[in-house]
Amino acid sequence: MIFKKSLIALSLTVLVAGCSLIESPSSSTTNADQRQVGEIVDAYFDESMKLNPISGTNNGRNEFNDQFRAPISESSRAKSLAFEQKYLAKISQIDVNKLSGQSLLSYELFKLDREMAVQGSHFPSYMLPLNQMSGFHNLYAGLGSGKSSQPFKTVDDFENFMSRTDGFVVWMDSAIAAMREGLKNNITLPKVIAKKLLPQLTAQVVDDVTDSIFWTPVTNMPQTIQGSERTRLTKDYRHMIANKLIPVYHRMANFLEQEYIPHARDSIGYNQLPNGEQWYQYNIKTNTTLDLNAKEIHQIGLDEVARILGEMKKVKEQVNFDGDMPAFFDHLENSEQFYFSTEQQVIDGYNQIKTRIEERVPQLFDIKPKAPYIVRAVEKYRAASAAGASYQSPAPDGSRPGIFYINTHNLKAQPKFIMETLSIHEAAPGHHFQLALQQEIEGLPDYRKFGGYNAYAEGWALYAESLGKEMGLFTDPYMWYGRLVDEQLRAMRLVVDTGMHAMGWSRERAIKYMQDNSSMATSDITAEVERYIAWPGQALSYKLGQIKIRELRQFAEKVLGNKFDVRQFHTQVLIDGSLPMPTLESKIKRWVSKVKATL
Repeated sequence: MIFKKSLIALSLTVLVAGCSLIESPSSSTTNADQRQVGEIVDAYFDESMKLNPISGTNNGRNEFNDQFRAPISESSRAKSLAFEQKYLAKISQIDVNKLSGQSLLSYELFKLDREMAVQGSHFPSYMLPLNQMSGFHNLYAGLGSGKSSQPFKTVDDFENFMSRTDGFVVWMDSAIAAMREGLKNNITLPKVIAKKLLPQLTAQVVDDVTDSIFWTPVTNMPQTIQGSERTRLTKDYRHMIANKLIPVYHRMANFLEQEYIPHARDSIGYNQLPNGEQWYQYNIKTNTTLDLNAKEIHQIGLDEVARILGEMKKVKEQVNFDGDMPAFFDHLENSEQFYFSTEQQVIDGYNQIKTRIEERVPQLFDIKPKAPYIVRAVEKYRAASAAGASYQSPAPDGSRPGIFYINTHNLKAQPKFIMETLSIHEAAPGHHFQLALQQEIEGLPDYRKFGGYNAYAEGWALYAESLGKEMGLFTDPYMWYGRLVDEQLRAMRLVVDTGMHAMGWSRERAIKYMQDNSSMATSDITAEVERYIAWPGQALSYKLGQIKIRELRQFAEKVLGNKFDVRQFHTQVLIDGSLPMPTLESKIKRWVSKVKATL
């Protein structure tokens, strides 16, 4: 999973650009329409930073570090919609027949995104501004910890964050108002999800400001800040935390506990919300970029779960386990041999696997990102509700590496046999390869460097897992079983997500289904199911994206025969950044046709 929702002069930039069968992002174009596409896309990206300054900070635009987004209101929503409509009108005036190469790609992506944004404005997502998986309540704590993209190196940096905090407080209060509006319109979080928010909020309500995560930058204040400036900043920070941050977290927690949770809905599916079926279908399209409905996806999931379960049975037989599949699952879940006893052992184990993978990557790839990545445990304040693992992109300026987060909150949810496949997925050659390379491709518009599509990013990461055997990994049958566990999780998501949001499944039925078809820890299954409740449609992107990329590889292999070069295929998939699945399919088929013509 990409740590949400984050999307150089690469030493191989010339090679990368040369491998593309469409114009390089840095190629000179003389067509006025092509130049205009670039201007429109760049103007949109710059203006979007003003509407969402935190994205500016994440993208290395430090001029936005003192700003927060506008509070939730009718006027701010109208302004956002007008912004999307303005740029949709601008791009629609371009004559698509005069475009080619990267300009055509940028046009297609940009126009699709604006159309989807306008369509999305018809759904009242603003009434659901927070959940246990995402929201400014957690994001702001991450920023304020000094371990994310917000810098704390100079006096100005500290003052910027204090100014930003004023905007955050106003936004949080507007979120309470929006959630009250949701109560009146029967658009609320499911009660089970709303309850998960409480500990995340109360964790920031401390008696002593020095115990706050927001105090960390003061503790780590650079020695270059001394004297009266250091004294002043320390005093101002103490006031900010005590009189602004702690009170706003307290207000939101009290609102949830006393007003929201008692009246939140007991149902869990989006189909139980007003216009919920259409809303869920919209989420399917935005997350998968494919024209599939819930029923079709549900059946794909059932078929994949059955197939993978068959592969798991083969592993059971290979290791000579005497018992049925439920007994095998129980053995894997409860035998101490498959688990670490300390957090540090987990981190050390992943660092060892990192070294092994990095040695093998060149077998299948001609390109790799310049930015490194590190392995880090998920912070304590968000570990209880966080995913088992996630990835955060490196800083665009190279000041911060990519981060492969491992959740060590429950060591029984981190079995040893999942380590190789999880490392491939989140780091190399999965998310780290794709996202870091995307930021490093010379000449690619910022809109595409920092944007993306779930089906592509998550589909790529899941596809990358399937490369393990080709890289000489998964030689241990239990490690191969771990690969099947991970793929099975993604397949079960197709069944469970659509089951809950379109077919009336209960939370308990979803949990039972995953227990019956995997050896995952119950705590992990519960967190996963509740994630799908909070993020309808997001979990569909992994398996459907992987299936499409695998289909494209099989197509290329069939057409090109012994002339197929897997390294060139991977370059073609990665070279232009994140693409909608239909766009990627068209591009790969053009590449195959051109290569075939040269044979």
